[in-house]
Amino acid sequence: MQNDPQDLLLLQKHHMSMKPLLFRNLIPENESFHVQEDILAHFYDFLHYHPELQLTLIIKSAGTAFIGDNIGNFEEGDVFLLGSNLPHVFRNNHSFYENPQALDVHTLSLYFRPGSLGADFFKLPETHGIHEVLQKTARGIKFKGALKEQLAKDIREIQHKVGFDKLMHFLSLLNNMTKSSEYDLLSSISFQRSKEEGENKRIQGVFDFVMTNYSREITLEEVSEISSMSVTSFCRFFKQRTNKTFTQFLNEVRIGHACNELIYSDFNINEIAYRCGYNNISNFNRQFKEITKLTPSEYSKKAG
Repeated sequence: MQNDPQDLLLLQKHHMSMKPLLFRNLIPENESFHVQEDILAHFYDFLHYHPELQLTLIIKSAGTAFIGDNIGNFEEGDVFLLGSNLPHVFRNNHSFYENPQALDVHTLSLYFRPGSLGADFFKLPETHGIHEVLQKTARGIKFKGALKEQLAKDIREIQHKVGFDKLMHFLSLLNNMTKSSEYDLLSSISFQRSKEEGENKRIQGVFDFVMTNYSREITLEEVSEISSMSVTSFCRFFKQRTNKTFTQFLNEVRIGHACNELIYSDFNINEIAYRCGYNNISNFNRQFKEITKLTPSEYSKKAG
């Protein structure tokens, strides 16, 4: 099913008119941390941030994650830890919006503040390792390997705990993070969250436009016009804001969608390349390997 171009235009204009949102009070007053289960048609798709740290297990879903100035794909089983006030958005693939009745997103998230357990709790000698990990969340963390599997298990189990048992399980979960370095830091060290509403609206508008139109040719003139900037000014602004060129960003979005198509669709590689905006299969293969370090065939076999 194809989206109506007029509907997409209205959606784009609506997104661009919205302020980037600051979420508040994600933790009820009677809890020191909050466990939230979401079963939805698709993720909330606006760039946003909140004071609470967020530990999220993707039980069911796929798409592209924007975390700070990092852009990458996410899929079932992934575990992310996002720091306080770190801008982020999880954007689902196009297909998730085609059937609003289908509940294709299932996540478990823990929201907490370091101060919830006492201002000096993570300054204790026994919690020093946890403090070091939490310091890194300013850049966003994506876990991998055995540590990812352990944390996924911990998150699933804590959902069913109450009272003191829930608190002890939470502390055990945090301690498990210190036992391995099996994780990647996502956003760059130089990234600073812009507090300027105009900058955030421009980035949100570009993100939305690309996520809607990645399957066709996109010119710098188009995205510059969306941002109300000249091409030269836009290129400079985008590189400063995201630490990459617009072309790099566009290729990462397209290849992220291609990865998910290889896993979840029945299309062949040539069809996927075309659906993701590549009319030249050689260019698609080159970009795919540069970003994933695998050929499309190798990626498909590894994922299968």
